[in-house]
Amino acid sequence: MRSALLIWFCLLSGQALADVIVAQHTIRPKTLITEEDLLLRPVEVLGALSDPADVVGKEARISLYAGRPIRATDLREPAVIDRNQVAKLSYQRGSLMIQTDARALDRASVGEVIKVMNLSSKTTLYARVLPDGTLIVDP
Repeated sequence: MRSALLIWFCLLSGQALADVIVAQHTIRPKTLITEEDLLLRPVEVLGALSDPADVVGKEARISLYAGRPIRATDLREPAVIDRNQVAKLSYQRGSLMIQTDARALDRASVGEVIKVMNLSSKTTLYARVLPDGTLIVDP
């Protein structure tokens, strides 16, 4: 009987508050987040991040408003390619290697596949972003 009451009490007491990360001030999209942009607050929000290491160095995908919890979906890896940026584009298949310049048609971080326009032929295709900011067409 006593254990049943204890279980019932635990169920009625609700969830405990945990420290989650909130924005200290409004953070605009495409802004790189630093420790000075963050605060820890005891609130109950499903999906909110609680480890500053998961946030610092990331880029805001959307506007993050002061006092509101930050979720993983609000962030992205920092972009290395901006929309309309001209970058080197490579295609390799066997011993054939083609290199040219291309214009990025979207903003992207390392590993993302984006639409690009070959500046020589004006053809659009998809390319993967490499860590050095170059683009490669996967066969």
